Amino acid sequence: MTISLDSVVLSAGDEKRQRVKRALGRIGHFLWQMACNPLTAIGGAIVLVLMIVALFAPWIAPFHPLVQDLNNALSPPSAAHWFGTDEFGRDIFSRLVYGSRITLYIVLLVSVTVGPLGLLLGVTAGYFGGKTDMVLMRVTDIFISFPSLVLALAFVAALGPGLEHVVIAITLTAWPPIARLARAETLSLRQADFISAVRLQGASPVRVLWRHIVPLCLPSVIIRITMNMAGIILTAAGLGFLGLGAQPPDPEWGAMISSGRTYMMECWWVATIPGLAILINSLAFNFLGDGLRDILDPRND
Repeated sequence: MTISLDSVVLSAGDEKRQRVKRALGRIGHFLWQMACNPLTAIGGAIVLVLMIVALFAPWIAPFHPLVQDLNNALSPPSAAHWFGTDEFGRDIFSRLVYGSRITLYIVLLVSVTVGPLGLLLGVTAGYFGGKTDMVLMRVTDIFISFPSLVLALAFVAALGPGLEHVVIAITLTAWPPIARLARAETLSLRQADFISAVRLQGASPVRVLWRHIVPLCLPSVIIRITMNMAGIILTAAGLGFLGLGAQPPDPEWGAMISSGRTYMMECWWVATIPGLAILINSLAFNFLGDGLRDILDPRND
């Protein structure tokens, strides 16, 4: 029996196309599940709009966010300035648009840092147990015992104000819940039959963790990170409000509220509109996290 080279190449190409079709089918099914949940669809749409606004900020904002126009200071919302102007005559809508970049920068950088860190510490503590588990979890308990905002304030006070220091401070306060979650997932998987079978085949602990336990912990960690994004936004805004985040004249939403609180009774738009932006985007991430929990949690199948 002979097999031609063309048939081998064709079968390999067919297999590749089938994999692509299956992947696209899973993505389509995932998006359909999100669309079927109204709150999840709303949250995902708001987050998508936020990303588009941040990406195309120079084309969306009608004015430069840092250019002052003292003749139009504290102007109310109008056709020229949709959300009014602040005390320096800067267009609030333009500052919100550019401020979305700062918000997304903090959220994404903290998320991609916190996720691997919490996952690594959690699965290590849960799988090895013993003294390793005791040491890592006691460190985690110390971080959890402090309110996240208070601990972030302490770190920023030690490091000094600035956007990069805010990211470091929030990262250091946001990893413990993810580590506890990953540890709990690992404890439930460590004694599973398929893990025992993999060990009997001679797999090293690193291979067991990387190839079998980490992939099973990822859905829960992704859900937790998504739901944590609202807290990250609020913490970053709180630090900016206290003057410890992005420094003037950067258009950070918390700092905009701080500078506008002096004029809040007479010029409500200066502080209210950035506050609404924080509220809407925090709710959007919460809605999105709830939807991902319903979709990715295997216990809901």
